[in-house]
Amino acid sequence: MLIFSPFRALLRNPVIPRYFFAHFNFQKTQKHFHCFCSQKSQSPPQPTQMPAKIVVEYAKSSRSSCKKCSKPIAAKALRLGSVTRDSRGFDMTKWHHIDCFPIVSEPIESAESIQGFSSLQTSDQETLKKLVAKCKKSLGEKTDGGEVEQEERNSKRRKADASGEDANLEIIFSVSDIKEKYKDATLLPNWKAFQTIIFLERDEGLHDSDKIAAFDFDGCLAKTNVKRVGADAWSLMYPSIPDKLQRLYNDRYKLVIFTNESNIERWKNKRQTAVDSKLGRLNNFIKHVKVPMQVFVACGLGNAEDPFRKPKPGMWQIMEKYFNSGISVNMDQSFYVGDAAGRENDHSDADIKFAQAIGLKFYVPEEYFGA
Repeated sequence: MLIFSPFRALLRNPVIPRYFFAHFNFQKTQKHFHCFCSQKSQSPPQPTQMPAKIVVEYAKSSRSSCKKCSKPIAAKALRLGSVTRDSRGFDMTKWHHIDCFPIVSEPIESAESIQGFSSLQTSDQETLKKLVAKCKKSLGEKTDGGEVEQEERNSKRRKADASGEDANLEIIFSVSDIKEKYKDATLLPNWKAFQTIIFLERDEGLHDSDKIAAFDFDGCLAKTNVKRVGADAWSLMYPSIPDKLQRLYNDRYKLVIFTNESNIERWKNKRQTAVDSKLGRLNNFIKHVKVPMQVFVACGLGNAEDPFRKPKPGMWQIMEKYFNSGISVNMDQSFYVGDAAGRENDHSDADIKFAQAIGLKFYVPEEYFGA
């Protein structure tokens, strides 16, 4: 049970979407409003998405990447795409290597129905016909209980990967605890504080999703140095980052940064400097890549009582429970990228343990973005 007080602060708080209140019934006591989840509530209406259209062509360049394996598709190589229209009215094409195309989730009626089929060479037409035959065979072998079985597998995997007491943290989230400042430091516009975390309010264009692409910041997305401070004291870790993030956003992923910054807590006499430096870098990074992102900064020193500093999963739990419109996360399609993997030259293993505590697939930056 969450206790929100005062009630007016809850109604006026810009952090919580208006449809958030449709999920709760409020009962007034002498000083508080008690909030009880209602099973009859409905999620906000989602935009209708048109059925996917399948297209095939020879890649015009080597700039596209396969949506399944993330490897480049060579120029003039045969590629298969799924075209959907998003809520903004734009067509989005998810390109795949022929062998990587998700034939079960994107069934194909016939090879001849694929747009561009008639312009292919005969040998490539035969390749597609075999793919379609394989698709129909897979669908024929799929049982009616397949979705239930998949959900059970997902659940078992999450419990196995996220075992341990940290995975069962109980965090009481009260809107009245959201602050405009972090202790004595004033936050930049659109940033708020809750306990020992600072978070960015909804970035314009951000869409909540069941697919989460999560990233560390320092040493993963941005090259920084502990000896340098300031909003401009950073550079891109990899030149491919903007394009990669844009493709994920177009593929309906929600992009989230989870980053530790203990200097905000440690620098008691220079806390404002630490806050301005960290939040300024994050703002400038988002402006540079031109992709909306959600950000959570853990400021604590990692003591036993702090549930938010990585590798503890508190930041993820806050995002999943209170900042994703009630949408359940698809753990099979979600992932986390971080540089602290416990390798010989790594400063720690916080990132890989963070992913393990949640049950997410984990990548190091050089593996995901390329050297």
